[in-house]
Amino acid sequence: MAKRPLDITVPSLAGRRAVLTGGSDGIGLQIAIRLAAAGAQLVLPVRNPAKGEAAVATIRETTPHADVTLERLDLSSLDSIRALAETLRADGRPIHLLINNAGVMTPPDRQTTADGFELQFGTNHLGHVALVAGLLPLLKQGRARVTSQVSVAARSGHINWDDLEWERSYDGMAAYRQSKIAFGLFGLELQRRSAAHGWGITSNPVPSGRHPHEPAVGPRRTGSHRGHPRTPHDRLAVRPRPARGNPAHGRPARPTGGHLAHRHAGRPVRPHGSGKHRRRPGRADPVPSAPQPRGRRPHLDGFRATPGPDHRRGLSLTPPRTETNSAED
Repeated sequence: MAKRPLDITVPSLAGRRAVLTGGSDGIGLQIAIRLAAAGAQLVLPVRNPAKGEAAVATIRETTPHADVTLERLDLSSLDSIRALAETLRADGRPIHLLINNAGVMTPPDRQTTADGFELQFGTNHLGHVALVAGLLPLLKQGRARVTSQVSVAARSGHINWDDLEWERSYDGMAAYRQSKIAFGLFGLELQRRSAAHGWGITSNPVPSGRHPHEPAVGPRRTGSHRGHPRTPHDRLAVRPRPARGNPAHGRPARPTGGHLAHRHAGRPVRPHGSGKHRRRPGRADPVPSAPQPRGRRPHLDGFRATPGPDHRRGLSLTPPRTETNSAED
């Protein structure tokens, strides 16, 4: 049976600035095409300038007068991330939409970033965390929506706290899952802190590779005797609530799914159990905020990301000198 083409209506984005990583091919390019067609002022940070130019040409085949700007960005380099953040902060225009789409998936051999992190963890998670950190003043100014591509792979796996960098034993898929779980938890924590401090940012972790009407639920579980033990942080699931109301009794259904995601931004749920222990749809316990390593908890209110004294062991989050003008940092 032939697949039904999807036609998702994108509202007018005229006058709104969107930053999209990983927009030179694949899903990212299709997102870029739709954003440009909706009138967004599109910023495409790319690692490969040639692929970026080809992407712009493809976008302008559909939208000849698209407002697209190419910037250089290598998410595996904190220096590159810092340079892009300084460029955009110096420009001063608010960012209304940030889509963290770029990523690396399952290299066969362990590789590291320019700063010594395992490549997938350093690119998929830490690179985007540093980018959000550097752009935080502009995101607050634009009351931005931050959409982070997680993965259905985040439904399984866990954080390998004993060997976070996979130095002792490398498993490409396990490392990929870890990077996406960590990034999803960051997205949830970003939403929690935005709500707590009044930043106005809406953060939505989104699992890619899924039909837009299919709920993103947790993995099927069959008890702690199979697989990993049941813990609050070893799985990630973000699921829209089902429609409420009963039209038969004069109460129209009130959808609360993806198109109203801003009302339930960052709402975490535990994955379902199975059998008699499975909860009814939409009835899940909230997951606590993202786990933190031992030691002092990093402060996210107006921070910027800088490499710590030991690049291989951590990312130091330090506040900028000023909140409103940090282009020179």
